[in-house]
Amino acid sequence: MEKNKFYITTAIDYVNAKPHAGHAFEKTIADAISRYKRLKGYDVFFLTGVDENAQKNVEAAIKEGIPVKEFIDKNTSLFIELCKKLNISYSDFVRTTEKEHALVVQKIVQKIIDKGDIYKSTYEGLYCVGCETYYTEKDLIEGKCPEHGTVPELRKEEAYFFKLSKYQKELLNIIPEYVTPKTKANEVVARIKEGLNDICISRKGAKWGIDFPNDKDYKIWVWIDALLNYISGLKNKEEKYWPADVHVIGKGINWFHSVIWPAMLISADYSLPKKLLVHGYLNIGGKKMSKSLGNTLSPLDLLNKYPTDVVRYSLLKCSVFDDSDYSEEIIIERNNNELANKLGNLVSRVTTLAEKNGIEKTKNNLLDKLKIKEIENHIEKYELDKALNEVFAFIDICNEYVQEKKPWETKDKKVLFELIDSIKAIAILLWPFIPETSEKIATQLNFKIDYKDISKPIKIESIKKCDILFKKINQLSK
Repeated sequence: MEKNKFYITTAIDYVNAKPHAGHAFEKTIADAISRYKRLKGYDVFFLTGVDENAQKNVEAAIKEGIPVKEFIDKNTSLFIELCKKLNISYSDFVRTTEKEHALVVQKIVQKIIDKGDIYKSTYEGLYCVGCETYYTEKDLIEGKCPEHGTVPELRKEEAYFFKLSKYQKELLNIIPEYVTPKTKANEVVARIKEGLNDICISRKGAKWGIDFPNDKDYKIWVWIDALLNYISGLKNKEEKYWPADVHVIGKGINWFHSVIWPAMLISADYSLPKKLLVHGYLNIGGKKMSKSLGNTLSPLDLLNKYPTDVVRYSLLKCSVFDDSDYSEEIIIERNNNELANKLGNLVSRVTTLAEKNGIEKTKNNLLDKLKIKEIENHIEKYELDKALNEVFAFIDICNEYVQEKKPWETKDKKVLFELIDSIKAIAILLWPFIPETSEKIATQLNFKIDYKDISKPIKIESIKKCDILFKKINQLSK
């Protein structure tokens, strides 16, 4: 029987600087969802990648005094390294300088031209180089870009425009179901109701980027180019996986994905993606973490100091939809108090006792207290932090059961079976979040990471004590 498909994407990252923890957050969210869907038997295609055509990449290369291509290749390699070290299970990694991507972009822009939805005119407006977009006065906060806090430039140029205003009514119908959470859908709907303007989709005289169809004096606006990676990245698998089931993006680019993207797709006669998951920001001391603001935390540095699963867990315990503070202190606290004290302690104590005393198969009444439906419901609604809270609530129940039944005194093999069987269920449920740890437990206890096996009794002849899963971190690593 053919599996149901599930196509998930992250935003593609600018490579004008090294990755920051916000990039790691988004990729880990998408990876956890991808792994969960695979556990549930879906045929998953997970796309991530980088935006190499942005003008800000060019400016950063000039500032560093090296050729643009060399600069981009160097920084792109860091994003690929981040995915590897973070154990991101992507299916493909798109780079927008790839020839295949440019061909897809030009083909789809031509379709929109043929539809009569692109025209040439003169534009004057306020342009933010950081966002690579034009803003109106009302979009600004105290005269500055809401995303970068910089004063935009006044620019005037002859350009190509997309008839975004034509799709206002359709967008108002689409967005409430398409965008999650509702607060982010409501923000966009309120803005659309003020009236949609057509948008400038070309840049005259730009030296970097994709040529506009039939007019080499212009490059295609980087946002049109970037959004189309979700189709170009599928390469020869478009028919199988499109439309996307979920795009995972940060709230700063909600407008581009919830308004411009579906309007482009309607114009080009493409099916619409099913869901836009808009996540919050990671903050340092209450301020958004951003390369532009210079207050970043390097995930590559973190992954050199702390185990992959510790970093993944610390990120996934942040709220998906709301902004969250993040720091090394938070990583250490979550490692020590949750991973080491709760999960690690449970596995260590129980496997040590089971190795010493053996286990005897019995009905596992503990599993009745595992709220699988609630966990599934949270993950399906992308509330990953809440799903983890439920799993760790069950870990607490198991630790309390150890204290209550005192198997170190009673040597009760049936109690130890219940606990070992419960550890199996915990490891399977945690695999999307901390896969290396789950796989260590599965290898030690000789079971497969298979969702269908959560409720099946574990088959074990003898138990060997598990190595310590999480070491306590005493202080900030230097």
